[in-house]
Amino acid sequence: MRALLVLGFILSVALLGALPPPARAQLPVVELSAGMHRIRAELAADDSSRMRGLMFRESLGPNQGMLFVFDEMTTHCMWMKNTLIPLSVAFLDESAHVINIADMMPQTEDAHCATRPARYALEMARGWFAQRGLGPGTRIRGIVNAR
Repeated sequence: MRALLVLGFILSVALLGALPPPARAQLPVVELSAGMHRIRAELAADDSSRMRGLMFRESLGPNQGMLFVFDEMTTHCMWMKNTLIPLSVAFLDESAHVINIADMMPQTEDAHCATRPARYALEMARGWFAQRGLGPGTRIRGIVNAR
């Protein structure tokens, strides 16, 4: 009997490991812009959505990303655990100006941090900001709609 219980436990663990990650809740989407460039960003404004971020996604559509709204201005950091696609993150101040941008590699636990206190972080496909000539000082419009 004990052997059957142990076998059942092992099969349960194996089956759980084979299941895909839990389905993600549909997040609100906010329309942003950087100069003439349009951005369609999912809104991660609570602990649960910020912790999950873009984990387990296999792709992003053109001009799609995720806007993280933090509860407080501080030196926030991002990482890429369980994130399958390369991303760039722009850290933004309270007035939605880019502080700094970091390129991040998939499935790593390296910390990528704002160089000074930030209120927001915008993740896009890796290289999105550079390809459009956007960098520190660029204003991201539409953030007011995300609060």
